[in-house]
Amino acid sequence: MSSKKRRVGVLTAGGDSPGLNAAIRGFGKAAVGHHDMEVVGFRDGIRGLAENRFVVLDSVSLSGILTTGGTILGTSRDKPHKMRVDDEIVDMVPTIVDNYEKDALAALVCIGGGGTAKNALRLAKAGLNIIHLPKTIDNDIAHTETSFGFSTALGIATDAIDRLHSTAHSHHRIIVVETMGHKAGWLALGAGIAGGADIILLPEIPYTIDSVAASIQERAARGHNFSVVAIAEGARDIQRTADLAAAQALIRSTDNPEAKAAAKSHLNAVIAAHRSNAFDLAEALEAATGLESRVTVLGYVQRGGTPDAQDRLLGTLLGGAGAGLVAEGHFGVTVAAQGQAAVPVPLEDVAGNLKTVPLDHPWLLAARHVGTCMGD
Repeated sequence: MSSKKRRVGVLTAGGDSPGLNAAIRGFGKAAVGHHDMEVVGFRDGIRGLAENRFVVLDSVSLSGILTTGGTILGTSRDKPHKMRVDDEIVDMVPTIVDNYEKDALAALVCIGGGGTAKNALRLAKAGLNIIHLPKTIDNDIAHTETSFGFSTALGIATDAIDRLHSTAHSHHRIIVVETMGHKAGWLALGAGIAGGADIILLPEIPYTIDSVAASIQERAARGHNFSVVAIAEGARDIQRTADLAAAQALIRSTDNPEAKAAAKSHLNAVIAAHRSNAFDLAEALEAATGLESRVTVLGYVQRGGTPDAQDRLLGTLLGGAGAGLVAEGHFGVTVAAQGQAAVPVPLEDVAGNLKTVPLDHPWLLAARHVGTCMGD
């Protein structure tokens, strides 16, 4: 019987977020120290896997990274089946499978968000033993109550809204604060409530300028000549929501390759035309209310810096649980946070699905109960 250690690969993919290094450390320390495995980390996400660029992750390299933001492995948004190589789009899945076998890997751990879950499922279907750890500041991964990165981003966005209140109040202005969240409004909703925003606008609830302006004017009538608006980057008014839905329906309506390509180009044009939502909103509100309006886009600030205690804890919990699943031979799953436990959920149930804010969610109801305008 061979005493050779099992070798496991780890990579981080998609956007960076706080807690990635905590998850790398959590998995690595549990795999190396508790399950007697060898761990290698692939550089720069899926691209590093395709190019077979890796480093050994031992107890020394894993030491001291718990509190560090970003990812020590680097990241990218490459797709294994559509990777740009020498100005061509190439299916690199066969190459990745060859590298997996050549490196004698027993499993591969993919740490990332919704896009990474899709890529992980593709690799699982290609025959690789895959574990997915959920990361995203948007908190939009299906079947996990939260993902590491969200808690830190929520704190950063809340702090920003806190700070902007004083400027809004002092100058009698409308301050529009844009948070991340293309398709799910968890970050804007949570930070908006915690920061005391007067209006919160989400992708899940199409808004009208009239409704938002009326709320601001009602506040002014009560002597509050300022307002703070928290808006997710994917929030749209009713007309823009209808335009986007029509463009998406056009893609689904045809199987003709040329017509589908044209429909996708139209969709991209619609999305591009609607990217200045926060600035358009501020301009419209200034015209409707007579109050000066300013925009603050938080952008990548929300993804950077030291992870908070919750994200360190969650990264460690899910990483350690992932190592246990590898030891058990339990693959093709996302390690989800459910209650206080780490629970394996089939990748097929996670990949391609989105966790949006339900219209009856307690956070949303709480916002309405304290008088927050949701734009509808």
